[in-house]
Amino acid sequence: MPIKKIRRSYRKTRYILYRETLIDAKEHFWAFIGSFIGIGIIAYLQSQTLPDSDFVYLIGSFGASSVLVYGVIHSPLAQPRNLIGGHLVSALIGVTVQKLAPDILWITAPLAVSLSIVMMQITKTLHPPGGATALIAVTGSAELKNLGYWYVVSPVFIGTLILLFAALFFNNITSNRRYPTDKHFNAIRNKIPFFPSYDDKN
Repeated sequence: MPIKKIRRSYRKTRYILYRETLIDAKEHFWAFIGSFIGIGIIAYLQSQTLPDSDFVYLIGSFGASSVLVYGVIHSPLAQPRNLIGGHLVSALIGVTVQKLAPDILWITAPLAVSLSIVMMQITKTLHPPGGATALIAVTGSAELKNLGYWYVVSPVFIGTLILLFAALFFNNITSNRRYPTDKHFNAIRNKIPFFPSYDDKN
């Protein structure tokens, strides 16, 4: 029954949000460190490259992604498939819409966001910041728009990889944090001496 599935999803989401927002100094510390390093690397690349080219690394939607992949790490929307896939799908949609109707903002902005939502749902890569990635593609600066489909490669793909690698490291550095939540990864994680073993009861 669809209603039962909705209720089950609601209960699961409520539990995840409750668990992630408990006051735990260690959790807050690692969420801060992970997001600081992830965004910091992207910002550093931006600061070193921007004076010599129009290449862009830092976009606003990465800030929203950081909330998920460092602060709500057990959310289905924060998993690697969603992080990478959601941004890539949305970037492709945004650039395509911008190219088809470059001067009609009142059509391109809502169309890019709406199509990106539907495509993320279809591809099972729903990641809320993806909507912002699509919107940036049609509302960004002239330099960003001139990137065309290179926008999908950089900043989007490169940036999400940086966020993912930082998340894989800092979200697994303590025994009560595990990212991603996939059980197959958990088995691999427990074989890496650097990371403490994760107890599924946590």
